[in-house]
Amino acid sequence: MTDSNASSAIVVAGDEETRVLLRGLLRLHHVRVDGEAEGASQALELLRDHRPTLLVTDVNLAEGSPSALVASARAIVPTLRVILVAPASRPPPPATDPAQGPNVVLLRPFRIRQFADALLTTGPSASPA
Repeated sequence: MTDSNASSAIVVAGDEETRVLLRGLLRLHHVRVDGEAEGASQALELLRDHRPTLLVTDVNLAEGSPSALVASARAIVPTLRVILVAPASRPPPPATDPAQGPNVVLLRPFRIRQFADALLTTGPSASPA
């Protein structure tokens, strides 16, 4: 279901249940999960060690902000694709620099099909319906 551009991923979320959910969805779509982190510092360390093609991060992190994480992650892996998961009740503001923002903002609750579509979307700051 996914393309070869999303073959490995790092999952970042402050909440363990969210990490488990995102990891399971990635594996369902045949994406290898190289690591999981609660916050930005741990995520950046994993990115340096594994150089994945995809970062899936929730807006709720144990430490750090999602926008700073995305910018720092892209400095480490410039071709990194980023899916940002946020509650529909509090969507994040658009990135001031689209090149530094997520490729996809996925609002929860979402359907499995929307997650699959997010894996296939390549444009900056797209939000699948």
